[in-house]
Amino acid sequence: MAEVEFESPEELVHDNASGLGLEAAKVLAGSPVATQSALLGDLTDKVALITGGASGLGLAAAKLFIANGAQVVIADYSPKVLDVAKEIGATGVRANVAKEEDVQAAVKLAVDTYGKLDICVASAGIGGDNNPVATETLENWNKVNGVDFTGVMITDKWAIKQMLKQGTGGAIVNLASMFGLVAVPNNVAYSASKGGVVQMTRAAGTMYAPEGIRVNAVCPGVIKTPLIDEENRKLYSELHPMKRLGEAEEVAKLINFLVSDDAQFITGAAIAIDGGYTAV
Repeated sequence: MAEVEFESPEELVHDNASGLGLEAAKVLAGSPVATQSALLGDLTDKVALITGGASGLGLAAAKLFIANGAQVVIADYSPKVLDVAKEIGATGVRANVAKEEDVQAAVKLAVDTYGKLDICVASAGIGGDNNPVATETLENWNKVNGVDFTGVMITDKWAIKQMLKQGTGGAIVNLASMFGLVAVPNNVAYSASKGGVVQMTRAAGTMYAPEGIRVNAVCPGVIKTPLIDEENRKLYSELHPMKRLGEAEEVAKLINFLVSDDAQFITGAAIAIDGGYTAV
């Protein structure tokens, strides 16, 4: 087959005479719009609170937010949170998201330190025991849902209260899971909690849209972290059509986009980033 040469980048964009096609063509052609695209995800002068920010996806998001100009407070149950915060240039606070007073204090710290709260990422979570319904224990159910569901609700609650008080809108991202979109039969507590996060996100995202507060959920697949050993990495990789695990930085980039001004028309969404797992 003969190669086809294009005279200009505009020819690569279908329907480039107007609307979205025109805007895409301008970016490809190097117009002033392209300069704006270089700032995609800019968080300059934004203040963010990230729960679960001392490790995993929360830490990856914190690092990216800081690189993109945000002031960041990380809250985490880990006793290492203050050291991690110092290392990345954030403010740290130890907090248990299942305790309302801890979350309220973390929001207050962000406001007292930086004067406001623009962004909140509810990233704290645990896996719990792999129990199907018939063998589930109330101890495990309450523990998992206390952090993964109630903890997210509490975090959203106090972030939204502060954003409403400020009257300038805001952006929240809740960490759900691909198992909030499809079931994981042998871990009912985790699956139920993440499904609950998805529905709560939809409720909050639509409830507070008129006030300019956007609430979205990110639903990751299995992400490569130190907690997954080499044997299980191979096993989990086979779950995804892409035949690999996700990277924490890939999820962080999606979170960063959703909390930035580039995503101002997105709220109440639950976005899968799972290598195609939930598509089949």
